[in-house]
Amino acid sequence: MSKQLTKAEEQIMQVLWNLQEASVKEVIAELPAPKPAYNTVSTIIRILETKKFVDHKPVGRGFLYYPIIEKQTYSNQSLHKLMNGYFDGSFKSMVSFFVKENKMDVKELESILKEVNRKE
Repeated sequence: MSKQLTKAEEQIMQVLWNLQEASVKEVIAELPAPKPAYNTVSTIIRILETKKFVDHKPVGRGFLYYPIIEKQTYSNQSLHKLMNGYFDGSFKSMVSFFVKENKMDVKELESILKEVNRKE
């Protein structure tokens, strides 16, 4: 999976990841005001289906939409794209940047390192 989501698509995906499955109306209910038009959200969901992020099942006279890409999978792919695009593929450079720019304290850095070591 190498497709990137637009900001609007990612916002819809966040709702679907959170709810697991939802109708267009249920998705709209979760979005911040001002609420987008029904047709707008419906169109974005159809685009997400085309990109193979979402599928649907018929329920009554409508559809329930659900994610077919896990949030973790997309997050990992996005993080690698960021790392490769801006930090020459170096995890060390990326972490170093965030430590410097966000003034990350030692405890946060230690916590991240423990998590990384646990995964290895």
